[in-house]
Amino acid sequence: MAARWLRARQTKYAAYAFVYVIVVLAAVVVFNVLANRYDKSYDTTSNKRYSLSEQTAKIVKNLKQDATITYFNQSTRFHDGKDLLDEYANLSPRVRIDYVDPDKSPQLAREDGIRDYGTAVVRIGEKKETAKSMDEEGITGAFIRDLKGNTRTVCFVTGSGEHQIDDTDRDGLSQFKDLLAKDEYQSKSIGLLQKAEVPDDCTTLVVAGPTHAYEQPEVDAIKNYVEGGGRALFLLDPPLQIGSSSISDNDALTSVLQGWGVTLDKDLVIDFNPIGQLAGLGPQVALVTQYASQPIVNDLKGTAVGIPLARSLEIKDTDKTTIQKLFDSSDSSLATSNLSSPDISIRDPKNKKGPFTLAAAGSYSTGKPNSQGRFAVVGSSTWVANRFLGFNGNGDLALNTVNWLSSDEDLISIRPKPEDDRRITMTRAQLNRVRLTSQFGFPLVVIVAGVAVWWKRR
Repeated sequence: MAARWLRARQTKYAAYAFVYVIVVLAAVVVFNVLANRYDKSYDTTSNKRYSLSEQTAKIVKNLKQDATITYFNQSTRFHDGKDLLDEYANLSPRVRIDYVDPDKSPQLAREDGIRDYGTAVVRIGEKKETAKSMDEEGITGAFIRDLKGNTRTVCFVTGSGEHQIDDTDRDGLSQFKDLLAKDEYQSKSIGLLQKAEVPDDCTTLVVAGPTHAYEQPEVDAIKNYVEGGGRALFLLDPPLQIGSSSISDNDALTSVLQGWGVTLDKDLVIDFNPIGQLAGLGPQVALVTQYASQPIVNDLKGTAVGIPLARSLEIKDTDKTTIQKLFDSSDSSLATSNLSSPDISIRDPKNKKGPFTLAAAGSYSTGKPNSQGRFAVVGSSTWVANRFLGFNGNGDLALNTVNWLSSDEDLISIRPKPEDDRRITMTRAQLNRVRLTSQFGFPLVVIVAGVAVWWKRR
């Protein structure tokens, strides 16, 4: 009787079901234990919306001291910041998260100057900074202020038709100024005509597309600044002479750069890269997808930048300088020396064939310890203007260049991208079709299929 019961079909099915339930329960228990012990996640969004950026990861993983992020909020609202703060803790064992209710611990809140709920304070060693906002930009900014300490100022030369940092028009640099602020740089405009001397508080000097020639005292001030250990970024456009908008040769300034090993050719690079055309770029925009080996561009591999209205460079080391190429134009590019006409002949025998060097970075040996001068040269200024800074990797290239010049190599990376707007805009007729299809069409198909199966079996 027992043997017959063991061989019965119902017994086998019951045993199979029992084993199946035990296996599923064991798998669920093991999965939950592992998930609780190893808090890992994978972000499948196109722009990694729910992941911290490479810049944040580099900063946190390279911490040399323990860091504490104290989150002040009501106990019932700690979950508002928990997901984001846990991502920081997962990056490094040096990061600890403390949750404090200012109503229950008013003394701690008073010590840190907390006035609002939902505020984070980052402590590294003896330094502490309050996050300006409860997002990655705000918290990582507090980390940077803790680590860097002193104020870093980027000074933009003005007075000769350069792009302006407070100009919000398409050719202004207001967006570049905002990007610099995210890396905790201050920006200001300076003039070198009134006093031919770079102010002492300038961490980096930027010459952003002057249209008029610099006077010799201005050039001497820039030369003395870099050769004395200063840092400078030169964005110099080709000397176009088209219509009423002409750009000066600026021979005095380019002669200084030539003495440092960077010769700016008087030409205009035209790029017929088919990939650039697919991206909607005209031939006056050089599309760069490959880079040399240099800290500014090492993290840009796989990211394209667009350099409009560019001139070519020739580089070589000198007895005082070491020059490194950053990137070239494509093999399908050419350079024309006809800078006075908008009509360019592709078949002009005077055209030079590419690729051409478009950007370079150099170091100047001052002969003194720990006082090396640095400079970077790009044969275009429009790529950092408001109308082009948002193109692909242009913003990262601009910030990486300033980071390297300011000796902030630990900040060089790919920054978080803005969220994609993936909303679908439909007309009223389209909305009605979607509603009818989802509410009536699909259910009707299921009903018809069910009736057909029932009728066939019957």
